[in-house]
Amino acid sequence: MVATRRTMLAGLAVLPVTALQPIAARAEPPAAAASATANCLPPLPETDRKLLFSCKYGMTQGPTLEARLTAAREAGMDGVDFDAAASVTPEQLRQAAAATGVFIHNAINHAHWKQRLTSPDEATRSKAVANLEHCIRVSHAAGGNAVLIVLGRADDGPASPDLAREAIQSVIPLAARLGQRILFENVWNGMFYEPDGPRTQSARAFADYIDSFQSPWVGAFFDLGNHARYGDVASWVRELGPRIVKLDIKGYSNARADMDGPWKGFVDITAGDIDWASVRAALREIDFTGWVSAEVGGGDVARLKIVLDQMQQALLG
Repeated sequence: MVATRRTMLAGLAVLPVTALQPIAARAEPPAAAASATANCLPPLPETDRKLLFSCKYGMTQGPTLEARLTAAREAGMDGVDFDAAASVTPEQLRQAAAATGVFIHNAINHAHWKQRLTSPDEATRSKAVANLEHCIRVSHAAGGNAVLIVLGRADDGPASPDLAREAIQSVIPLAARLGQRILFENVWNGMFYEPDGPRTQSARAFADYIDSFQSPWVGAFFDLGNHARYGDVASWVRELGPRIVKLDIKGYSNARADMDGPWKGFVDITAGDIDWASVRAALREIDFTGWVSAEVGGGDVARLKIVLDQMQQALLG
């Protein structure tokens, strides 16, 4: 069932823009048609690869939105995962995508940590819902097909999963109208795993939560590095299976697990302890096809090229 849904939505994503335009809009005079073409969103990358590689927008450098998007393309990325949705309007990002020809496949609003869907405060949850709706509109305007969200935090209380579910269900109709998946990232928020538990934990609780929505518009944006300290990455991939719609990728080092700062334990993709051969095998078993977003230290075009090479080494072998 889930695999069929993902296949259906992938088909929606490749529909040409012209197929969605009114007939009257296609019968434009030459000058108007040329202007419209200049403002068209970029098409999906043409490749026979099962994986499409992107970086977070926050990893790029440049003086303008357009320059930063262009840097990702110059590095060889297939597209960009836009992690600054709060900084733009839907129209601003649409124009930037059209001007640069860079495909933006996803949107993220990092206010999800502060204004949480799990908050016991109703006003805070309402703001979190508004943020999610904004991200959905931003992704849709730029040609993307999903939004990554962090559900919240377990320490918001025992009702936190239910509060988040109720909030997200209220947004699903908008997501469905605009063809946007709502994808949960596995993060260190205490939800669906034991922070002080063993390193052999299962992804079952996370999978069950996704299934509780009984909706094709909800899935996982699975970060391959985030739970390497709590369970076997390849096992989590198999357990989540076709619930995984998109991937984040970073490295993780047990030897650096006690370092200071929010990035403790995280390293470049091909550094650390993750067994990438086993991850590749698991992704083949679940027949994963789609976007992979790097989430490591960024920099100039040369740095982004190194990141892309590491992504390919890890997942293509």
